[in-house]
Amino acid sequence: MLAKWSHVVPIPGMRSDARIEENLGAADVPLSPDELAEVEDALSHIVIHGNRTDEDIQRMGYVKPQ
Repeated sequence: MLAKWSHVVPIPGMRSDARIEENLGAADVPLSPDELAEVEDALSHIVIHGNRTDEDIQRMGYVKPQ
């Protein structure tokens, strides 16, 4: 996303300080146009099943019910 649009800001998740540092480091990894095209191609073959609504996430157990 960072390579596609200049207005994207990474907001990494974390469970530990080490993970936040690791996730933030991804913003500094440059991708060549060929690498980016390869990633885009791989992503285009992924089938998304279901919605990503609050209710769906809640059923997965990651969000506490209100």
